[in-house]
Amino acid sequence: MRLQLMSWPEVEAYLERSNGVIVPIGSTEQHGPTGLIGTDSICAETLAWKTGGLADAIVGPTLTVGMSEHHMRFPGSVTLRPTTLVAVVRDVILSLARHGFQRFFFVNGHGGNTASINAAFFEAYAEAPQLLENGDDMRCINGEWWATPSARELSEELFGDKDGDHASASEVSIASAAYPDHLKSADLDPEVAASSHVFGPADFRRRYPEGRMGSHPELASVEAGKRIIEAVAADLADDYRKFLTEE
Repeated sequence: MRLQLMSWPEVEAYLERSNGVIVPIGSTEQHGPTGLIGTDSICAETLAWKTGGLADAIVGPTLTVGMSEHHMRFPGSVTLRPTTLVAVVRDVILSLARHGFQRFFFVNGHGGNTASINAAFFEAYAEAPQLLENGDDMRCINGEWWATPSARELSEELFGDKDGDHASASEVSIASAAYPDHLKSADLDPEVAASSHVFGPADFRRRYPEGRMGSHPELASVEAGKRIIEAVAADLADDYRKFLTEE
């Protein structure tokens, strides 16, 4: 169930039986010479939609711009300041909470968002008791898809030690499965990119001139993406169900 495709009476009826919602969050940033700029948001959205179907949950609007300052030397990247992302996530949570949602399961597609997402949760926790009758009972969780057991297992099985940290074969595979008409190719040199630290945008472009980190995205495929989507969504759906019912 996608929130954008529902009417308000349908949402009201859903809230009579569940107070949970899934929120995909990603970024708009370079993903190497073969990865789509929307890869992180595409991954989060695709997995959230699949997870929502498995768990019978509403999936909220995808937050498509994240904290991507370190990618800003690559054309097409768009970023929010960390504090802006905190404010956006906080506002989304509290907006939905005012309607009766109390369990917020974020499906995150971008590691650069993690600190801001977690900070936003505590901003929301601080304000909810003053705004809502049951504000003290509100809970939020950050589900990072790449950390699920299936994501780790398939990364090793499909790509060995060449999956990487950014513009990874796994995330490019998911985006390829979601948008098979937009596959890209390029001559990658070296085959597997270097990987070390992340600092500011100029330093990032110097260290990773193609935009990749430790990855060989030419190993990505639509078939691999389909496998990853199915397996990871099942893990996320299990995590969502446990989140709804835990004490």
